[in-house]
Amino acid sequence: MNSSTWITIYMPLFMLFFIIIPQKREMEKGVLLKIKKRKGVAAMTNEVIKKYIGKNCKISTGSFGTNVVGKIIDVNENWIEVETKKGKELINADFIQNVKVN
Repeated sequence: MNSSTWITIYMPLFMLFFIIIPQKREMEKGVLLKIKKRKGVAAMTNEVIKKYIGKNCKISTGSFGTNVVGKIIDVNENWIEVETKKGKELINADFIQNVKVN
């Protein structure tokens, strides 16, 4: 194989594993750090979420790209149990940015 073939095959893989993925992880760490450092802004508490137990909701974690649509079953400590079409899911309440009641 000549060198141009090797570059064509391995350069995109190199960029993906050594440039793109680490940058994405650093960005996510920065978002988490920013959330933790915010002062004067109240974090979403369990009491707020407990109002929606038994209702169909759409829960979004924003920049992490997760949207869960389902019925909230239980809220325990920092975890929310949601029943979806696929089954039951647990969501960490620290990362929730938006809750919409359907």
